[in-house]
Amino acid sequence: MPKVGSEESEKEAVLKRAKLMLVSARTAPKSGGIDDVLTLIVCGEERDALADEMEKTAEERNIRGFIRDAKNIRDSDAVVLIGVRGTKHFGSNCGACGYLSCDEFKKAEKILGQDFEEPTCLFKALDLGIALGSAAKTASVLNVDNQIMYRIGVAAKKLNMLPEASIIIGIPLSAKGKSIYFDRPVEF
Repeated sequence: MPKVGSEESEKEAVLKRAKLMLVSARTAPKSGGIDDVLTLIVCGEERDALADEMEKTAEERNIRGFIRDAKNIRDSDAVVLIGVRGTKHFGSNCGACGYLSCDEFKKAEKILGQDFEEPTCLFKALDLGIALGSAAKTASVLNVDNQIMYRIGVAAKKLNMLPEASIIIGIPLSAKGKSIYFDRPVEF
């Protein structure tokens, strides 16, 4: 039997776990059973493009946290992107979006804010949060280091990686001797 090195095996294992994370996001509970969650795994050159875009954003906005997170992305084996079609309405007329009814929300102009599209339906945002939690828990249970990161989603949105998503959040994945997401300085 040929020898298989640990680095190659670990990267392959991380990718398999990333696929299971997509299943977790897909099967996570959704408001009214309506699935508007979108997912994607990013590796290699596309992962590096995310990091490049994050560094560019750091320069444009003078926010060092984008640089710190970009380094984490470059050191990660893969990144799971989870987004949602948040500009779709749920139909409850709750008003949390800032409109009196879902009909008003539906008629409102959908615009790209600094990072994501708005307005956003609260129920769709909740669905995104539940999907993120389910995916991150799956990674954790399967012994893959991970960290939910807003800034990854900013870059993914700019790069149009999930075109239908109005909001995107990223979860980088790593299998190293120590979590690369643990001793990170707090930067904004």
